[in-house]
Amino acid sequence: MTYNYYPGHMMKAKRAMEEDIRIIDLLIELLDARAPQSTRNPEIDKLAKGKGRMVLLNKSDLADEDETKKWIAYFKDRGIAAISLDSRNRKEMKEIDNAVSFACREKIEKNKKKGIINRPMRAMVVGIPNVGKSTFINSYAGRAAAKTGNKPGVTRGKQWIKLGKNLELLDTPGILWPKIDDETAGFHLALLGSMNDLILNREEMVIRFIRELKVSFPEILFERYGITAETGEEEALRTVAVKRNAIQKGGEPDTDRAISFILDDFRSGKLGKITLDRLDDIADEDL
Repeated sequence: MTYNYYPGHMMKAKRAMEEDIRIIDLLIELLDARAPQSTRNPEIDKLAKGKGRMVLLNKSDLADEDETKKWIAYFKDRGIAAISLDSRNRKEMKEIDNAVSFACREKIEKNKKKGIINRPMRAMVVGIPNVGKSTFINSYAGRAAAKTGNKPGVTRGKQWIKLGKNLELLDTPGILWPKIDDETAGFHLALLGSMNDLILNREEMVIRFIRELKVSFPEILFERYGITAETGEEEALRTVAVKRNAIQKGGEPDTDRAISFILDDFRSGKLGKITLDRLDDIADEDL
């Protein structure tokens, strides 16, 4: 199965970002803490050359805490300020202020030498679809400043948001990259809801997910659905349907609804804290 999703508005958004980056001091990149590698747009590194960098591992409440700590250390070792957060929790926003000041310290110092004092830092917030950029901005701003949604494509145009006297944020549409060569990354993006479900073979995707959960998280499958290591994938879908009372006319289990249940359970965190990208399992050349 191939995973690619690059509609026309993403191409336009990328061109706009390439124009806007010239007036930006800091690039804030949001990643999904459940898949920090898969949700990194490889084109962002090219875009961010010469700019301050910050990485926010969002939705950390849905990810394995130990794995998230490893990823935070990984980014910090490479000179990129990194913070884990649940952007719906405003209490975690105070840490962002300090991180912004640290990431922009060189620019602030250069401005002082030029006699430029108290000029607001301009930050561009980037990330793939459905990673939570707008939710983060609204929580950070303390108001509904950006459009939000639980599906890709909600933010279509750029939005400037002023945060006091010291920071201006530019929200940008979520964009993927033209060709996703890493099939595993594509699979993870699809699971996370960063692609339009309508273009995907959801049954094939969920069957693969069940197969992987049997290896990595067998206890979750058993506790949530009563699925064991011996349960075949097709039978697993029927088992979920029966457990959720999703029965069609004639008494047949509704496996389409079972697929939706499993995806919704994972995306909402009801399956537990699951990290798809485990740092120790990723080869150095793929990082």
